[in-house]
Amino acid sequence: MAIQDKVVIITGASSGIGEVTAKLLASKGAKVVLGARREENLKTLAESISQEGGKAVYQVMDVTDAEDNKKIVELAKNEFGKVDVIFLNAGLMPNSPLSELKSDEWDRMVDVNLKGVLNGLEAILPEFKAQKSGHVVTTSSVAGLKAYPGGGVYGATKWAVRDLMEVLRIESAQEGTNIRTATIYPAAIKTELLETITDEQTSEGAQQMYDQYQIGPDRVANVVAFAIDQPEDTNVTEFTIGPTTQPW
Repeated sequence: MAIQDKVVIITGASSGIGEVTAKLLASKGAKVVLGARREENLKTLAESISQEGGKAVYQVMDVTDAEDNKKIVELAKNEFGKVDVIFLNAGLMPNSPLSELKSDEWDRMVDVNLKGVLNGLEAILPEFKAQKSGHVVTTSSVAGLKAYPGGGVYGATKWAVRDLMEVLRIESAQEGTNIRTATIYPAAIKTELLETITDEQTSEGAQQMYDQYQIGPDRVANVVAFAIDQPEDTNVTEFTIGPTTQPW
């Protein structure tokens, strides 16, 4: 199994997709390095993984801080000697109509969803280039594939992640650094994402839709594991994941 003994950094690991993915990968023999802002959640998750016989360490971090990203890479190297995979999963979705001009929320989405990914790349690419191997997995969104009213800025950040990952894949192939990429496009997945929406009408509409369609984050975790578990010479690039009944 290709996952066995791989060292995997996961951002946004304190809940939802990140938490469930950490548990799944650890159960398959990966050594997981957990990053998020909520220390108590990280501690509980790491202890749970250890009690099940897995290996996990954690670091409180903010993906918008470039130094925090570099520190979690160093933590992984110090604890486990290397990094094989980084899952850049942290994100937020305070959607609203553009006409509401919630520019503070626009800035926060750009900082977390886009610059957070760039900070992760800045921290990990020197390691992957030096060892001529590595795997970058990111959480985009179906909003990174098609436009949704109320999701203009969120979608823009997720389209940007899509482009970044495709360019990284192409450049790595040209440079011979063997860096694999996988971009995940979730639809209605049960996470804390809706809790960041402050616009009342947008929140009500999103909650109704999620209540009708949402599926568990373990569905996404399964796909992340599938991507990582491929042979090193095989890159599976993009995955759109959502409820069978949701007309996206």
